[in-house]
Amino acid sequence: MNKPHAPRPASTKRLPPLANFIFASRWLQLPLYLGLIVAQAVYVFHFGVELYHLVFAAFGSQPDIDVLVKSSGYVAEARLTGLNETVIMLVVLALIDVVMISNLLIMVIVGGYETFVSRMNLEDHPDQPEWLSHVNASVLKVKLATAIIGISSIHLLKTFINANNYTEKVLMWQTIIHMAFLLSAMAIAYTDKLMSGEHEAKKIDGRANND
Repeated sequence: MNKPHAPRPASTKRLPPLANFIFASRWLQLPLYLGLIVAQAVYVFHFGVELYHLVFAAFGSQPDIDVLVKSSGYVAEARLTGLNETVIMLVVLALIDVVMISNLLIMVIVGGYETFVSRMNLEDHPDQPEWLSHVNASVLKVKLATAIIGISSIHLLKTFINANNYTEKVLMWQTIIHMAFLLSAMAIAYTDKLMSGEHEAKKIDGRANND
């Protein structure tokens, strides 16, 4: 009859001074994550400004319409005196783009801090993100690659909606770059799957040898 394995006791061994100093150097990454939080605040402000212009432009404010037309890159034969469907779609996609980049920042800030700096002990927190419960460097890479594909898709969609204002060369290269992102993400995910399979096989072999 197999006996259950006893939990592994926490190590109380003190690190040598040099090893402790090297391990403590991980805290040098803390200012980087704090800087990304500032960047997140800038994106929130930018989102608020774009939303402000969109709301007032919807009520016919000409200065706000001009700002949105310029920021979206839309080129009209004459000055627009009201929002059209293309401009609204471009502005909304720009807002979605900001949200997706903000999501990417959150994954890098929270996941990176948890993985490379220090544990946050969120196991019992009711708002703990589902993906954070099993995050590691490999999972984080896959999620970041997926997020980058989503951001690239939004940019590509914006370009195709406003395709009349772009050359064929720009359209072609944006499509090629997006496909490169897609293939890179697939390669990362496949590599992660292979490594996870090898890790699980080693764990099963280890259990069999202990039994």
